[in-house]
Amino acid sequence: MTNCTIGNEYNGSLGPRISSVFVILFGSFLGAWSPVFAARHRGLGVPEWLFFVARYFGSGMILATAFIHLLGPANDALSDPCLTGVIAEYPWVEGICLMAVFLMFLVELVTVRYARRSPGQSHDIEQTHHGRANKDSDALPNKAFNGDQESEVTAGVVQDYREEPAGLEHDTVPIVAGGVQSSHQEPDELFDSQSYRAHLTAIAVLDFGIIFHSVFIGLTLAVAGEEFQTLYIVLVFHQTFEGLAVGTRVAAVDWPKSTRWAPYMLIIAYAISTPLGIAVGLGVRTSFSPGSRNTLITNGVFDSISAGILIFTGLVELMGRDFLFSDRMQKAPLREVVAAVGSMCLGAGCMALIGFWA
Repeated sequence: MTNCTIGNEYNGSLGPRISSVFVILFGSFLGAWSPVFAARHRGLGVPEWLFFVARYFGSGMILATAFIHLLGPANDALSDPCLTGVIAEYPWVEGICLMAVFLMFLVELVTVRYARRSPGQSHDIEQTHHGRANKDSDALPNKAFNGDQESEVTAGVVQDYREEPAGLEHDTVPIVAGGVQSSHQEPDELFDSQSYRAHLTAIAVLDFGIIFHSVFIGLTLAVAGEEFQTLYIVLVFHQTFEGLAVGTRVAAVDWPKSTRWAPYMLIIAYAISTPLGIAVGLGVRTSFSPGSRNTLITNGVFDSISAGILIFTGLVELMGRDFLFSDRMQKAPLREVVAAVGSMCLGAGCMALIGFWA
């Protein structure tokens, strides 16, 4: 049995290591906060094409993070000669990643079904100029005739075209596939709750997966040896650009007034993750051993879980919904599709290049 490495390569330079806590905190927060701030203050004159490029650039970075920054290190950790027995006899990285993908699928499935069936969301809302709302649509029969208009149930999708009250010919808000559509919709009063919950779940899980990864790289930086300076510079860029990827996805959600604080909570959670890891690493710098059996297993398992989360999010939530299942993208001009795909590839390439230097 190969002996596991005991100790770490920490060689002093405490001052620069302490500075990395604040520099990376600032870079992470700035990268994640900038897209949200710009989206909420369109009057600043930030061009729309910049939002467009940043959104798809961030998608590519998230995918590259999963494959380059997570799967690779996870495989290195769980295939280390220090580890023997059942851990060394099975491809655990791929297995854990696969389990994380299925877990994400189940979470998404339950979330979507809950959003469709939860009380208070399947309303038959009729918005008037006076802001009135009618009773719950669950009390309506599947087919109701009012004059020449009919409510039809086709393939499980309810489309309610009820007769409008006199004098309110343009104020009816139909329910379509669990979402509310209104030509007179007031901001933050009516929105597609199913889409909102799906987006919120995806972003929360994305943030969760990236945070795990960020804490561990903070620990690694804290006890790094001769490569500290290079790793320091690389991680500043890595965390800033990764924050940009998170921020663009957060900014893309239409947050209602009741949860206007949520984007900032997600941003703060991401921003403090790596500095927290560095702080903990500095606190245990005399005893922390990156090459020990327990540390290798912990890093490998959590990197594999994070990789599965980001792979599912990147392929299904980002690439799938933004391209394959997007009516807007399917009808968009070819140059717009090419620009989106090109931005995504550029983002993946930049993050992969950072991974090479790291």
